[in-house]
Amino acid sequence: MAHAYYAVAPEAVPALEGRIDLLAEELGVDAAFPPEVLTEADAAAGDAALPALDRTDLPLLTIDPPGARDLDQAMFLERRDDGYTVHYAIADVASFVRPGGAIDHEAHRRGETLYAPTRRIPLHPPALSEDAASLLPGVVRPALLWSIDLDAHGSQVGAQVVRARVRSTAQLDYEGVQQQVDAGEGPETLGLLREIGELRQRLEAERGGVSLPLPTQEIEPGADGAWRLSYREPVPSEGWNEQISLLTGMAAAAMMIEARVGLVRTLPPADERGLVRLRRAARGLGIAWPDAMPYPEFVRTLDPAQPRHVAMLEACTGLLRGAGYVAFDGELPALVEHSAIAAPYAHATAPLRRLADRYVGEVCLAVSAGEPVPDWVRRALPELPKVMAGTGRLASSFDRAVLDLVEAVVLSDSVGEMFEGVVIDADDKDPEKGTVLLDEPAVEGRVVGTAPLPLGEPVQVVLDEADVDARVVRFRLAR
Repeated sequence: MAHAYYAVAPEAVPALEGRIDLLAEELGVDAAFPPEVLTEADAAAGDAALPALDRTDLPLLTIDPPGARDLDQAMFLERRDDGYTVHYAIADVASFVRPGGAIDHEAHRRGETLYAPTRRIPLHPPALSEDAASLLPGVVRPALLWSIDLDAHGSQVGAQVVRARVRSTAQLDYEGVQQQVDAGEGPETLGLLREIGELRQRLEAERGGVSLPLPTQEIEPGADGAWRLSYREPVPSEGWNEQISLLTGMAAAAMMIEARVGLVRTLPPADERGLVRLRRAARGLGIAWPDAMPYPEFVRTLDPAQPRHVAMLEACTGLLRGAGYVAFDGELPALVEHSAIAAPYAHATAPLRRLADRYVGEVCLAVSAGEPVPDWVRRALPELPKVMAGTGRLASSFDRAVLDLVEAVVLSDSVGEMFEGVVIDADDKDPEKGTVLLDEPAVEGRVVGTAPLPLGEPVQVVLDEADVDARVVRFRLAR
């Protein structure tokens, strides 16, 4: 935890929240929903029909950050004689959203939910996203219920999705799940989550998939009302939970590709120049990367607790650029795979927070039932990649700008002071410029030196600027 000195004091938080609101306006984000959207949402919340299929017998549970109310997924895992079955319920947003209506139009404008420290700018009105459509515990909800069969090694051998009424029995968080699993306590689903999650992680490694275990920079509102910047390394349960979501997204992509209609998430394979650059970075950092070792296997040797390895992981993020959405209806596109997952993949599990998932769910429901894909879905598919690309850029800009603002506020009284950190990036064209990751507070800022920056090395830097209005923090290497 950062010292109180490096924090936003409780009395300063309202002014900072006001700045975040102004930032949203600057980016063209309107947090308020138009009256007609709220009216339609209230009506839909009180008039949603539950599916005829009743699966409230399944003891589903949700795993989300503490305090979350927009709960998209609930799971129940069970053994079969020759493997496992994953039951994964996804919030049925389409049951509440009329195609072409006010909510639908506004969702296409927003694209996805934006997050700030003590608030969110939701994709759908809270009457739906945090209440009537959310898979909150103890209440019956409409859902898209995936049932995915796995063999003893964790490989998928069957999948279907149907509309059903479900009821979550518990709302858990990642830390709590980890504690229960480590202690051998809790429902059987949690033990199976670890078992299946680890099997799926092995399969991911075998097919050449890769994830980058970088520490996450977060803004943490404390119980005392202050805001602090922190780095958070994910606990293992987050990785297991992610594998269930990835499994469902891969099953959805396979269904749509077989039916030749749908929307997939793609990432081109890494080009040779990018890999050459990474190997050069590894040599510069003194990290062994044998010539015969493939890139995904190399990434799994990196330890985010080691400063040089953090710098290497930061360099690897360059290979993730270029991800996008591809829609198809008839002829398949040339690229349908996501290279980091090493398989076709679709966003299918977060329809409360991401527009694309609602359409993927509706395509898969139709394909699974052997029925035609609804016309309103087919008509919307061609425009969805453009919509999601634009709103994705906006979400990234908002996330980064909020962090930049909080960093500047936290450091605004510390200009001229010295800090310790690690150089995690150096500019290819000007190696005297780069990025430093401070130990405390948890800040990532631009840094300049008078010689090429020592990539991956611990350094001392002096804070030269912390401009709150410009949301800029700059350091220089101490001599």
